[in-house]
Amino acid sequence: MLKLVLPKGSLERATLELFEAADLAVVRRSDVDYKATIDDPRVIDVRILRPQEIPSYVAEGLYDLGITGRDWIEETASDVVSLGELHYSKATARPIQVVLAVADDSPYEKVGDLPAGVRVSTEYPELTRRYLLEHGVDARVRLSHGATEAKIPDVADAVVEITETGRALRAAKLRIIATLLTSYTELVANPIAYEDPAKRHAMGQLHTLLQGSLEARGKVLVKLNVADADLDRVIALLPSMKAPTVSKLFGEGGFAVETVVAKATINTLIPALKYAGGSDIIELPLAKIVH
Repeated sequence: MLKLVLPKGSLERATLELFEAADLAVVRRSDVDYKATIDDPRVIDVRILRPQEIPSYVAEGLYDLGITGRDWIEETASDVVSLGELHYSKATARPIQVVLAVADDSPYEKVGDLPAGVRVSTEYPELTRRYLLEHGVDARVRLSHGATEAKIPDVADAVVEITETGRALRAAKLRIIATLLTSYTELVANPIAYEDPAKRHAMGQLHTLLQGSLEARGKVLVKLNVADADLDRVIALLPSMKAPTVSKLFGEGGFAVETVVAKATINTLIPALKYAGGSDIIELPLAKIVH
């Protein structure tokens, strides 16, 4: 039913891991194969291509559904339907920032300080031109094919580059003076395919699986038993999405309690629960959380 295109390159591994977690494992003959399959009746074809190209291909109807970054959607000005953000990237769950940066010792403090004819190197020439024109800067924008931060000062006076943490820019002795865009990974659809009720339904189901897998990351299920007298103390320790589930134990006093908590807190939470009167405490991994 759906022709799907996934990103190759920096997002490739994280995307394939997400699909595996969502029970949509992507199978291909080798790591360099651009063709793949997913054993799911909703997906009839899978390609793995550069994320820069994906918005255009989806907009043109070559694929029904794709994963790419908001940065490339804006760069290509592609007419696609966004089904929603998927909060993951190559290293973290944080978005990338498309930023304008100059040398540490540059006199420019903000975008309006850039003079006419300023040389700007970037992998996002169209996005950069539009942004600078909106801010009244007549710049000489040049396409960069990589190592953009190394273009200052010989090739460029400023660069527009992506960053997750800013570490690479700081290492290159560059300073951010503006943020053009905050970009998450997105699930996008061809507008015509999205108008097809059957395809839209299938797209929504795939989105639910992917989002549920992301929601479960970093969370675990905690189950425990507690006596009547200690219930309030235990409940007070437990965060939850809504409220902890509490059930009366069969044939004896006490309650069974369960809730979802952040994995990062479990090392302090379990001892605290035991001290508060909890017993038979179990920690379980989660595959998906669907609201």
